[in-house]
Amino acid sequence: MGRRGSPGPHGEGADADTDGEAEAGQAAAGAGAGAGAGAEEAEAWPPGAGPGPPLWRLPEELLLLICSYLDSQALGRLGQVSRRLQRFTSRDLLWRPIARACLNSGFTRHGTDLVTSIPVKERVKVSQNWRRGRCRQGTLLKWRRNLMPWMQLEGGCLYLSQAEDIHTYQLCPDGSTLHRRPLAIFSGHEEDVCRFVLSSSHVVSGGGDGKIGLHKINGTFSIKFAAHEQEVNCVDCQGGIIVSGSRDRTAKVWSLSSSQLGQCLHTIQTEDRVWSIAISPLLSGQLMTHLGRDFHRGAGVLDVLYETPSTLLSCGYDTYIRYWDIRTSSQKCVMEWEEPHDSALYCVQSDGNHMLASGSSYYGVVRLWDRRQKGCLHAFSLSSPISSPVYCLRFSTTHLYAAVASALHVLDFKTP
Repeated sequence: MGRRGSPGPHGEGADADTDGEAEAGQAAAGAGAGAGAGAEEAEAWPPGAGPGPPLWRLPEELLLLICSYLDSQALGRLGQVSRRLQRFTSRDLLWRPIARACLNSGFTRHGTDLVTSIPVKERVKVSQNWRRGRCRQGTLLKWRRNLMPWMQLEGGCLYLSQAEDIHTYQLCPDGSTLHRRPLAIFSGHEEDVCRFVLSSSHVVSGGGDGKIGLHKINGTFSIKFAAHEQEVNCVDCQGGIIVSGSRDRTAKVWSLSSSQLGQCLHTIQTEDRVWSIAISPLLSGQLMTHLGRDFHRGAGVLDVLYETPSTLLSCGYDTYIRYWDIRTSSQKCVMEWEEPHDSALYCVQSDGNHMLASGSSYYGVVRLWDRRQKGCLHAFSLSSPISSPVYCLRFSTTHLYAAVASALHVLDFKTP
């Protein structure tokens, strides 16, 4: 079975364009000889039985092998030939290799599927909107005074810090709107919340009052304790361990167990304020290494993100996103991408595979990157003409949410 104009087996260079599904006039050519003629009649012929079209006499394993050499455009056209081929070519098994080469399709670099509830073919379609920058912008929330909000996205809920509180909002099924009445409000800090993380059943927050807050997500339990002499700029929590960093030039390790809550297990003195912190998935509980060298004074790292126990991303004031692999070197990054307009980078997120998203310090600029390329793919200005940093961003396979000083914005890539 062949098709005209095929670019060959799919891979990183394969164009995952699914627009060909609408080109019914070219479907017979894309499907190959024998598949178009009598396609509807083929519905009555089970595979391997009777004198139906030769295509259906092939074993299913051989059909799958043949289709595995088609790219997404050819698969889409082949699915237009008949209902049976439409069902056959919609199998996740055929689309999974294509999706792994796409941006933000829900697959990690090692092939783990993180979004099993959505058919892989549908995710490949949406992925093309991410690659081409096709989206619809909207504003979910606005507030009256400028803040430095932080955000987490989990299980259809969006957690957003607003001044001293953390609000939980339920996203609507379309992902582009939310219920404005919060599901829950976590309070307790006397000054603005700087950062917070979600850890199993708890929200762990650090505030400008120098305290760490611990709130049960599905309950009323809430406690806070003095952690640092100045504001807690960052926190992280994994496996019963809390780490915090502060303007007072210290990073501290705390236990989450009720018997030791509020007791500092370890203090790390640093040479400057601590802006960002992250716990290794290895959970060693110790300071393993220092990343980088020869950084300019004041070129602070504003966000750090582990992808695996040995690889992580960082960004900050020196305008670079850096990818580190501590198995090779802790002094020199493996790859780096520079913000083209010399803006500080406040936050970075990854799909765990090929796509990165960053938030810049001016005009609410969100940038999308393909880590296989050096340059930026697309940029979206969310706060123009008023300049504001993107303090935090999070994304799913269909939507990106970005928090600036006075609003929460959404980019809808599913229905642009």
